[in-house]
Amino acid sequence: MDTKEILKKVRKIEIKTRRLSNHIFSGEYHSSFKGRGMTFSEVRQYQFGDDVRSIDWNVTARYNEPYIKVFEEERELTMMIVADVSGSESFGTQNAFKRDIVTEIAATMAFSATQNNDKIGLILFSDQIELFIPPKKGKSHVLRIIRELIEFQPKSKKTDIGQALKFLSGVIKKRAIVFVISDFMAADYEHTLKIAAKRHDITGVRVYDAREEKLPDLGLVQMSDSETGETLLVNTGSKKVRLEYEKYYKDKIKYFQETFSRCGAGSLSTRTDESYVTKLLGYFKSRA
Repeated sequence: MDTKEILKKVRKIEIKTRRLSNHIFSGEYHSSFKGRGMTFSEVRQYQFGDDVRSIDWNVTARYNEPYIKVFEEERELTMMIVADVSGSESFGTQNAFKRDIVTEIAATMAFSATQNNDKIGLILFSDQIELFIPPKKGKSHVLRIIRELIEFQPKSKKTDIGQALKFLSGVIKKRAIVFVISDFMAADYEHTLKIAAKRHDITGVRVYDAREEKLPDLGLVQMSDSETGETLLVNTGSKKVRLEYEKYYKDKIKYFQETFSRCGAGSLSTRTDESYVTKLLGYFKSRA
């Protein structure tokens, strides 16, 4: 993909996702993810209904009438987008590739954070850390993140979610809002998720394709593993083979849902042919 084509694609994603973040997500994002605490804002005269515990007795004594301290939420936060760029993300059969949806969700979240003057950082991972962009503010920074999500070519096609979470815990010391976006076709990441979730507010966003859920009955089919490159001849006409695949798939999803729940992290799933907007809004509203 040449530079002109990349910039055109970045602009297209910016227009779509910025509109969503401006008109739909910014308010929901603000109410769903709270600041680090309350900071003093000003002193004003007491009004009927104010909490008497907020009265500033020093100022009240000075002016001989009641004044209260006004506090506001300390809003500035850091958002980290942890995105899977392994080989399985290049799969898609209906609306888009999984990687396209991952990019759009990441861009929408990034612009929502920008609307609230928060910092945004990016971790791209396979079975290793492919790219780390430290958190910063600003539109140009968000556009760089989108560009990397579109054009980055990973060194590996395999997946290791635990490695990504371990790296996150090592480089981001202060509490952050974290979106881990992947198909979560992996296992053995509970320990590192538990450690990361103690410090950070983590949400797992599972992006999947409808054709991944079940094997169709197509007889003998040559299949290639997008992560290992291994090619196998699979008898999809066998009911046993189809049921074994379905169980394998469901076990991975069950592990994802139960692990995130046990670790106190949020989770949601969206299919490539569904509206991720609806799913994200529902999730934000459930948190508010």
